[in-house]
Amino acid sequence: MQQRPLSRTGREVSAIGLGTWQLGPDWGGVSEDAAMQVLGASVDAGVTLFDTADVYGDGRSEELIGAFLQTSDAAGVTVATKMGRREDQVPENYTMDNFRAWTERSRRLLAQDTLDLVQLHCPPSAVIDDDATYDALDQLVSEGVIAAYGVSVETMDQALSALRRPNLTNLQIIFNPFRLKPLDEVLPLAAEKGVAVFARVPLASGLLSGKYSVDTTFDKDDHRTYNRNGEAFDKGETFSGVPFAEGVAAADELKAALPEGVTLPAATLAWIASREGVTSVIPGARSAEQATANAAAADLLDGGFDVAAFDTLVRDVYDRRLRAEIHPQW
Repeated sequence: MQQRPLSRTGREVSAIGLGTWQLGPDWGGVSEDAAMQVLGASVDAGVTLFDTADVYGDGRSEELIGAFLQTSDAAGVTVATKMGRREDQVPENYTMDNFRAWTERSRRLLAQDTLDLVQLHCPPSAVIDDDATYDALDQLVSEGVIAAYGVSVETMDQALSALRRPNLTNLQIIFNPFRLKPLDEVLPLAAEKGVAVFARVPLASGLLSGKYSVDTTFDKDDHRTYNRNGEAFDKGETFSGVPFAEGVAAADELKAALPEGVTLPAATLAWIASREGVTSVIPGARSAEQATANAAAADLLDGGFDVAAFDTLVRDVYDRRLRAEIHPQW
């Protein structure tokens, strides 16, 4: 597994990390045993980045990760958590007092005296643009509460604003074959600034697994059922904002062009990880088998897969099927 610098922190993180939204309830139930198996399989495969949030299962994901790290040999794992979505997402809630309360809760659940990396969890643009936000985060670093900080964003304008901050460690953004807009300005600027980029929702909520048909259904407590049009949160978080039927057709087209032995998820993760400016890709997993398969996509970075040819295909499918609707958004 390739290990890459986490900006200026002196840490390295794996090219393929693990997103742990699935360890909360919004993807249907995942048992504690299954969650521990996912974490263990990821570490065994060379994953050194766990991405979580205080809102995933209202702390369940953080608590499971904390328990795993206390009982497992997982030296070198960086835990990147996120804060800010347990309250109403209005600028007046992003105060120093709340930052302290939120980080204190995450420190307790993760059993960490100093949090490795804390990211603001898709806050309002006014918060991202405000000098006071970063003054407060810098204060938490100076106190040893957190070691570093970043921002998870929804839009390119938010990303570009955050990238102007000198002490920003990472930027987290939706980036996959169905969401190419970060290639225009965000990834080049992040590379120029030395800011790490975590590519989230890399498989477009499973659309890029290549396993869905237009008749596929999901549990009622799965966000792929209840948030397709943004009923609960930004619709871009579900299927990357792509209409389901069109996403299935686009995924089928990508899948049909792959060489024998290369799966669509592996090709997708390798392609994302190969883009300049991307530090780590953070797919989720509901089982140890999924976690192992996701991590194995890193093997394609070392040869045996024509990433350039897949890049050409990705851009063609995006331009024909998705650009007109998706590119003007976010």
